[in-house]
Amino acid sequence: MTLAADSLTQAKRIARDRNVSLGTIISEALSEGLRVQKASERSEQILEAYRKAFAGFSEEEMAILDGVILEPVRRKIND
Repeated sequence: MTLAADSLTQAKRIARDRNVSLGTIISEALSEGLRVQKASERSEQILEAYRKAFAGFSEEEMAILDGVILEPVRRKIND
């Protein structure tokens, strides 16, 4: 495995500052990167599910679902 020189330098500095091994820093960074990737993939899955669920609705129907009132409301004026 090869790491970019700047990434390796930064990882070494963090390890030194935290007084932990370089392996610990790399492991933590990898775990965090995988967690973020998984969350991103899950977000995409949820978004796609919503797109499929609402694909058949017209723009007006979507506005109603969003709670937008499409008809004017007449207000009673008190004298």
